[in-house]
Amino acid sequence: MSGKRANGEGSIYPYKNGFAAYAWVGTPEGKRKRKYVYGKTREEVHDKWINLHAEAKKGPVATRHRTLAVFLAYWLEDIVKPNLAPLTYVSYEGAVRLYINPHLGSKRLDKLTVRDVREWINKLIVTCQCCAQGKDAKRRPAQQRCCAIGGCCEAHASRRVVQAARDALRAALTHAVSEEEIGKNVASLVKVPKPRRRRIKPWSVAEAGRFLADCAARDDHLFAAWMLVLCLGLRRGEVLGLTWKSIDFDTGEIYVDHQIQRAGRQILHRETKTEESDDFLPVPALCLKALRMRRAQQAGDRKAAGELWQGTHDLVFTTKYGTPIEPGNLTRMFALRARRAGLRLIPLRNTRHTCSSLQVALKVHPKVAQRILRHSQIAMTMEVYAEASEEEVRAAIGKLSDAMDGAG
Repeated sequence: MSGKRANGEGSIYPYKNGFAAYAWVGTPEGKRKRKYVYGKTREEVHDKWINLHAEAKKGPVATRHRTLAVFLAYWLEDIVKPNLAPLTYVSYEGAVRLYINPHLGSKRLDKLTVRDVREWINKLIVTCQCCAQGKDAKRRPAQQRCCAIGGCCEAHASRRVVQAARDALRAALTHAVSEEEIGKNVASLVKVPKPRRRRIKPWSVAEAGRFLADCAARDDHLFAAWMLVLCLGLRRGEVLGLTWKSIDFDTGEIYVDHQIQRAGRQILHRETKTEESDDFLPVPALCLKALRMRRAQQAGDRKAAGELWQGTHDLVFTTKYGTPIEPGNLTRMFALRARRAGLRLIPLRNTRHTCSSLQVALKVHPKVAQRILRHSQIAMTMEVYAEASEEEVRAAIGKLSDAMDGAG
């Protein structure tokens, strides 16, 4: 029997202070290349050589292993950016730049272990991000007040930030597994502390009525936006992305299919996140009246702006020059008007909880309310109708109607 090796089997030979071996393998790119293994003894290299052959029989084997930072740069630019939503890219890019690369970026992708990820998360929890990111050092010397002058402010990452960073790493490694660069996703094997959600009591219908009545009495140019948020449960981006073409005053319906988003340095007018978010929604008479008032206000703004008018998307809610409203500004305007009306502050997103009770006050039929609220089961809508039937609800809406009549 001949001792000659088969074609492509490779060989073991002395190398520097030990031994080396290679075998021909198929790569993820579809090419055939040599893959090397090294060790101090011939027996050690022989075992690695045998494992390499077994790995090559299972499928493609990567011959060049990138660092995690190099792979993440490729993943962000070629996978995330062209295929996912702009906000997703902004979120992942920030997590990679601020939290992952400074700690794990120099490690080889194939050498990353569960222990590495666990130690990274533990370190991230106790690291002052003001120190790590040099936030105070970037300020002018006269404005420096903590880390840059020796007084650490202990600005630790929140649980939500830690979870977002781990999720970004997990998503990247999932893609690395699908491209057969690594065998398993070590980030998915590490648990992170779950962020605790702070429960905020939403406004009652009476409080929502006070808010809307105050805005109507002051002829607020965003009054129709607050009506849509509170009466139809529209999200902030959906309200700002609404166009006049999407409103049918004859049938009393609006079509929600676009949104305004801030993605990095850009404000985008784009489709809603999923097809399930798109829908024709019936609009109560009070909302239609508010939208007609808004149309008259915008016509006045356009006339006053003259050549400075920049409206391009036919948006319902714009600045006085026709440009889209910054999403963050809408949140701040909501808080400002709540204080002006003497109400306790709640996040703008929490107004959707109040929307359910307002449907009852507006005497909207339960099946119609189910469509507006986008409840999957009518039982959920009926629970709201059973709870919100107080006389103060009717009184609040009556007060709102009177205020609108005066504003009209």
